[in-house]
Parts: sequence; structure tokens; C-alpha cells
Amino acid sequence: MDAIPVPEPLQPYMPLIIGLVTALLIFVVGWMVAKWTHNGVTRLMRRRHLDEALARFLGSMAQYLVLAATVIAALGHVGVETTSLIALLGTAGLAIGLALQGSLAHFASGVMLLVFRPFTIGDYVEAGGQSGTIEEVGLFATTLTTLENQRVTVPNGTITSGPITNYTILGKRRATIDVGVAYGTDIEVATQLLLEAARDSELVLTDPAPAAVFVNLGASSLDFSVYVWSNNADFGGAKHATRKAIYDRLNAAGIDLPFSQIVVHQAPSAT
Repeated sequence: MDAIPVPEPLQPYMPLIIGLVTALLIFVVGWMVAKWTHNGVTRLMRRRHLDEALARFLGSMAQYLVLAATVIAALGHVGVETTSLIALLGTAGLAIGLALQGSLAHFASGVMLLVFRPFTIGDYVEAGGQSGTIEEVGLFATTLTTLENQRVTVPNGTITSGPITNYTILGKRRATIDVGVAYGTDIEVATQLLLEAARDSELVLTDPAPAAVFVNLGASSLDFSVYVWSNNADFGGAKHATRKAIYDRLNAAGIDLPFSQIVVHQAPSAT
């Protein structure tokens, strides 16, 4: 087949025209491959049961890498020196990274939270100096709602820089109730009354079983600790019911409570 005749005025520009057409074809094919890569990586991450936000992020990163390679390959076919371009992009990326190093630190922390998943949406946690129920885990910040119904947004870098306490991830929680009774009280009788009080509430679990322990000879009282377990949703109700049952049983038995105070350890509650 004879070659297609090219007008003489266009002949000096043919290499450039061929390069432009080739670059356009490379860009179109690369764009399609980038979309397929995004969808494929996202589906793969979902099958591995990764967080949805992380799956989309990894899919987008794969798409952008393919697009970057496509643009460099396309520019190479139109005579652009790609080595210099790559060096320029690297320098620009470094400058941007230095300018946004604080934000990038939060971004890296967000990826860590999504990968290692110390908490998920709905968990009650203490992290970054805040306590509340997790509402959203983003790439730069995490949003939670406090017991006072306040919406707090905490930078992810602040969260990963300190300890994270997840109070609800295991499904049930233990409350420790400290009780002091007057000197002269029979310890065995007090222990039995405290155990009976702990078992009074239907919200208190029987497995693990409640426990009452004599822990200290206080300055003005014999000190006991009562341990009760409950499901996450019943935690506040179980504490209230146990405190009331302890007071009622000790009062009915004529046992004095010095200073009339029963103390509960201040582990933040979701209720």
C-alpha cells in the first residue's frame, strides 16, 4: 500500500504531528487505564475489608500514579525532556511537602488510623485530650461527639501522638464503685451485703460475676471496692442501679456510710 501523500509544506512538521497524535493516544489510553486502576484497587481493598475511606484513598493514589506516568510518557513523544520534568516535579513536591509538613503529618496519622483501626464509628474513646463518640474518621481529622452533645474535630496527628483509650470496643465494661463503711462493721457481713447489692440489677452481668473486695483501712472508714460488669449500652444504668442498691442494703442493715458518699472511678461513660 502506497504511503499517504503529505503536502510539501507540512513535511517539516510531520515528526511533531506524529508525536502529538501519539501523545494524544497515549493520554486517552492512560486515562482509561487510570480509571480501571482506581476501580480495581478500590474493589480489592474492599474485599480485604479495609475502611471505605482508606479503600477510596488507595484507589485514588493508584489512579494519580498512572496518570502521572501517562503524562510523562505523552510529553516524551512531543519532544519534552522528561528527565528534567521529573526533576522539576520532584523539587516542586519537596517544596510543597515542606510547606505543608504539618498537614502531611495529620494525613499520615489519618492513614495509620484507617489501617490499624484503633476505633471505628460509634466507639466511645478518649484520645487527643478529648472524650466522645466517634462520628467520622477522616484523612486529616477525626470528629467525635461529647457527652455534652458538642461536636469536636481533633487533628489526627494529635490523636496518634498520645494514648488512645477505647471504652466500648470489647462490647462490655466494668465499673468500680468504692464504698466506705464505719469502723466496727463486720467485714464479712459488709462484703455479703455489697455482693447482694451488685446482683440486684438486671443490667449487671453474671459473667463475669460481680465482686466485692475489702481494699483498705482508711482514715475514717473500712474501704471496699465493688466490681460490676455490664454491656456498653447499659453501663450508666448499671452504675446507677448498683449505687442505689448498695445504699439501700447498707442503710437497711444499719451500717453507717462515713460522709455519706459512694465514689465511682471516673472512667468516661457513653451514657
